[in-house]
Amino acid sequence: MEGDSVTLNSGLTEIMEGDQIQWWFGYKSSLIAEINKQADDITVNNKFRHKLDKQTGSLTITNTTTEDAGRYKLLINSVIKSFSLTVYARLPVPVISRDCSSSSPSSCSLVCSVFNVSHVTLSWYKGNSLLSSISVSDLSISLSLPLEVEYQDKNSYSCVLNNPISNQTQHLDITQLCQLSALVESVHCCGSTEAVIRLVLSALVGVATVILLVYDIRSRRMLNFKGPSSVFFVLLVFLS
Repeated sequence: MEGDSVTLNSGLTEIMEGDQIQWWFGYKSSLIAEINKQADDITVNNKFRHKLDKQTGSLTITNTTTEDAGRYKLLINSVIKSFSLTVYARLPVPVISRDCSSSSPSSCSLVCSVFNVSHVTLSWYKGNSLLSSISVSDLSISLSLPLEVEYQDKNSYSCVLNNPISNQTQHLDITQLCQLSALVESVHCCGSTEAVIRLVLSALVGVATVILLVYDIRSRRMLNFKGPSSVFFVLLVFLS
């Protein structure tokens, strides 16, 4: 994991007189550390994060970053040993949000997202059962995984981001993200401003309908008119 320390073991218990130890890194083979026992000389190119054991020749890398990942070669006299090091970045916590564009009156559409990740798998779980997953390897990209649940669903859901050595879990709170209230639905999916505008317009239409209804009743009584009410036609236009 990024920030941890790792030791590449030379396999030696003690460097003998006349031995020469060299550590190389990368496909271009840059020399990063060397021990010449005969000359009693130790050279470390990155002395702050690379430490060389004087007795065994093992190489320790402290406070690892993703830039330390790659191929290491150890040269002991004429013998070569190879190491492949993978350093995983620390995982972010997945974010669960409402997908308003896909929600329906009977179900709630959700999406779990993470950003700028690599070598990970993003999964939805229902209890301990895997529902769906998506993976990415080398590229640092964003991942999104959808999930659709019923409004009254009482099951436990969680979104999990993991790599081979760690994981991050975000649990779903259905009651918080999937509300049945029309007001909450409007605020959550459309935004508070649009929801307020809708409510104001609905209130104005309601008030106007009541006023028109009272006026229509009075007019019909005065004229003794028994035909269809004008409110009926107004409601037809509004509903259409």
